[in-house]
Amino acid sequence: MLLLPFFTPKIAHSSYILAGNETCAVIDPRRDVQIYLDTAHSMGLTITHILETHLHADFVSGHMDLADSTGATIYAPKIGNCSFDHVAVSEGDEIQIEDMLLQVIETPGHTPEHVSFVVIDQSRGDAPVGVFCGDTLFVGDVGRPDLFPGRAKELGHKLHASLYQNLLNLPDFCEIYPLHAAGSLCGRAIAAKRQSTMGYERRYNSALQLTDIEEFISAVVKDMPPAPDHFSRCTVINTRGPALVDSLPFPRVMTAAEFHQAAQQENTVVLDVRPYESFAAQHVKGAYAIDLATNFPTFAGWVIPPEKDILLVANSYEQVQEAVTWLRRVGQDYTTGYLDGGMPAWASAGLSTGHVSLLSAGEFHEMLKKDTSLRVLDVRSAQEFSQGHLKRAVNIPAADLRTRHTELDPDAPLVVVCPGGNRATLAISLLLQRGFSSLMNLAGGLTGYTAAGFSYDL
Repeated sequence: MLLLPFFTPKIAHSSYILAGNETCAVIDPRRDVQIYLDTAHSMGLTITHILETHLHADFVSGHMDLADSTGATIYAPKIGNCSFDHVAVSEGDEIQIEDMLLQVIETPGHTPEHVSFVVIDQSRGDAPVGVFCGDTLFVGDVGRPDLFPGRAKELGHKLHASLYQNLLNLPDFCEIYPLHAAGSLCGRAIAAKRQSTMGYERRYNSALQLTDIEEFISAVVKDMPPAPDHFSRCTVINTRGPALVDSLPFPRVMTAAEFHQAAQQENTVVLDVRPYESFAAQHVKGAYAIDLATNFPTFAGWVIPPEKDILLVANSYEQVQEAVTWLRRVGQDYTTGYLDGGMPAWASAGLSTGHVSLLSAGEFHEMLKKDTSLRVLDVRSAQEFSQGHLKRAVNIPAADLRTRHTELDPDAPLVVVCPGGNRATLAISLLLQRGFSSLMNLAGGLTGYTAAGFSYDL
């Protein structure tokens, strides 16, 4: 038995190859599957099994592409009622891969249909060596049960049962192979460590110390971060089976004139993936701004309308390729064009551009001292805001500005702040779309502000 983990940053997703001597399984694959094909080929392995622990909310799975490329069989939870060809599995089912036996246990809670796969390496013994526990159990945390509206308490009860009646019955030495690590929104306090043992989690995972079911449910549903819009969409996509990546359009190169004409279409949006300082200097008016260096997939899935075609503004073709890959991972499949030559070509064509004022930490501090009426919008999460903020700041998380912009005066000068400047740029792009006219961004964000020695007292 050989376990090969694959980690996808930004969405903090762990997938795995479980290999024998000649064949292997891929567990919870990401959508762009070439990495699994290349790895299997390099090791002389045939991919014969594709295992899904649940119908993922935060990313589109690669099970359809992997099955199409290899002919491998997909195994998915029976309760999920998936529309694609698969073997439906439920409690008590077993899957044999060479001398490895995988036992299916139902572990609902994070989602209603969740299963885990317990691995026994029969070449060495008959005890469980590990468990692919998906989003039921993480290192340092457990899966959130609040993703289905109105069902948090019901799923909280199921999560408690999945943990205390199923997973915690596994021996201390049993390794856990979770689907996510720190940075994922599928939990609240997931550790950075990507693997652990049942014994360690039994002892040190704070959620597993809450044996009282009501106390447990209260803890796992309280103060959860908001779920991005694409979470519910990805679940639907994964249930019906995502479109094959080869069937999707790749954006064509467009001159500034072609790009300008296409951007006027009602079914099209412009997405600027450059750094925040580039967007501030000049940008296509009306564009969404999501810096590729940030948590790009989460915010793209959150705020870009899924029914729209996407036109990209980037600094290079490599950025275009990266953006398309990330967009597809969160179900944004229709990126149809990109601006040849970027914003320099746009400006050289004489087309209109927007710009945003950037403030240094010192400039911002002086403005705060001189103008007691200066409005400050903090677009971090409510949890981040509660850990420290400027006294006069109003907190509206960036994605919420799509609806909560009505709480602000569109004509008044407004400084937008976030940890580093990137999220503020997304917020500014949303406000510009809604008619705001006097917006400023704190360069370096609150990180730079405090590094300059300034406090939150103003």
